[in-house]
Amino acid sequence: MKPHPWLVVVFVGALVGVVFAGLSTYDFVQHLDRQVHSLHCSFVPGAGKQAGASGCQVAMMSEYSSVLRARVWGGIPISLPAMAVFAFIGCFAIDLLLTRRKDDPRATAFLALATVLPAGASLIMLIISLSRLGTTCTMCVSIYLASALCLAGAIALWRRAVGLARAGGAPVAAPPPRRARKKPHGDEPAFTGAGGAGGAATAAEPVEELPRARPLEPSTGGPAASNQFLAAAFGVGVVFVVLPVLLYLALAPDHSRFIGTCEGLAKPDDIYKVMVRVDREPGRVPALEILDPLCPACAAFEKRLASSGQGGELERRAILFPLDNTCNWMVTEATHPGACTVSEAVLCAGDRSPDVIAWAFENGERIREASKTDPAAAARIVKERFPDLAACVGSPEARSRLNKSLRWAVSNNIHVLTPQLFVANVKLCDEDVDLGLAYTLRNMLERHAAGTLTAPGVGSGARPAEAPDAPADKASGKPASGTDKADKADKADESGTAKSDKSDKPADKSDKPADTSTDKPADKPADKPADKPADKPADKPADKPADKPADKPADKPADKPADKPADSPTPADKPITSPSQAPAGGGNP
Repeated sequence: MKPHPWLVVVFVGALVGVVFAGLSTYDFVQHLDRQVHSLHCSFVPGAGKQAGASGCQVAMMSEYSSVLRARVWGGIPISLPAMAVFAFIGCFAIDLLLTRRKDDPRATAFLALATVLPAGASLIMLIISLSRLGTTCTMCVSIYLASALCLAGAIALWRRAVGLARAGGAPVAAPPPRRARKKPHGDEPAFTGAGGAGGAATAAEPVEELPRARPLEPSTGGPAASNQFLAAAFGVGVVFVVLPVLLYLALAPDHSRFIGTCEGLAKPDDIYKVMVRVDREPGRVPALEILDPLCPACAAFEKRLASSGQGGELERRAILFPLDNTCNWMVTEATHPGACTVSEAVLCAGDRSPDVIAWAFENGERIREASKTDPAAAARIVKERFPDLAACVGSPEARSRLNKSLRWAVSNNIHVLTPQLFVANVKLCDEDVDLGLAYTLRNMLERHAAGTLTAPGVGSGARPAEAPDAPADKASGKPASGTDKADKADKADESGTAKSDKSDKPADKSDKPADTSTDKPADKPADKPADKPADKPADKPADKPADKPADKPADKPADKPADKPADSPTPADKPITSPSQAPAGGGNP
């Protein structure tokens, strides 16, 4: 029972497909715990595990890596049914070998049709990877190659079986009927009497009529593949795919319990008027996004939100939070160089902010790369694209508004992370912004419609009635911290308070002994005697132990401050004995 080489090719391709599709499924499943994990990203199975940005990470986080994302957290990974299909192809190849149907045209044709499914899916995913994602995944490429091996081997095996059938089953031409054979002329007695009266001609041999040959059936060595056999094989293939999918759905964890468990917005009002529009068409549910216009994760989030089909239901506004230390004091390095300049352009655009944000997402990589070597590159690129914003970008007003946007983030305890989404002031957890976006967002919208979307510590998804305390700065006339005016005002305040502290120092000193003499000594002795005299007679007054220590400390501190000013009086410490000695500007001593 020697397998044909093309059948071996099919089996090897199926085995490779099972291995790499299984690793891809494993990488997907391990993210169901809502944590970040490294991914297998190598042509060698089990090697090359990577954490962070890579082609495999981009492919897995994209909306094309799974289906039914709105119904299941993360969806069902397409690598799971792919693994099942490869397993079926490998098992069917073994069946052809064991039952000796490897030369059966119908059985091999069914195998070839089965391999078309993974090959067609691989071709579609390759086109998507190159045209939509702009990258390729080594795990995915391995699956593409396995599909090609299966398809090529199955087609070659089928072609061989068809050729054998034609050669072995062609109708055989019937040989011509045998005629009577005449004896050859010679000295035979029978011939010498020929022609005589008594010499009759020798009887001719009877003619042998051979039956016409029937078409021969191909020599398969096994039973021919009947319709029942092929139907049963198709049913087994369906079971191979459906069973693991149903098991996945049954064993998938319930992530709906995490909805509303993350913090909400305590002060969501736009008191600084720095929120910008993100969508051109407003939706029905208010939402707020913490956004960096040059953040690759924000651009990918935008695509996932659009593909989920639920972004149109949100009326999104954004708070700009550039991860660039040139304007953001909460980061130590320019994670996204040029983000501050582009954020200023978004603020300056007004109603055109959605256009600037969309442009920034498309050209983010170019702006970041140019800004790494030239800090002024971002401003130059922005002004070339939006010349009407040239006067505003980089102006003190734009920088002040961006600074206020960061102050708003601080007042709401926003994490140094982008993107972040708040639906009706309830945060979409950071673990749900990629794989679980469609599922979690659908549930949040349903709960908002039912009035049950709440966040811990806020009470409800509606805006709190408590007025924010930030307008106090506005009333006092102080500008936002971080601006030039604010720094000057702060310096003036510091100098003013420093002067007043100098004049108040003696008064503080005189107050401190008074406080220590009345409070501290009275507390300490009151505790100690309360324990000791517990065994003493009851007629002894309980106040004495507290009075004695209270008198002594009170006398000591009172005497010392009184003596010091008498020995070396200073202008501020010198007691006032006449109206002429009153301080400038009036007031009580």
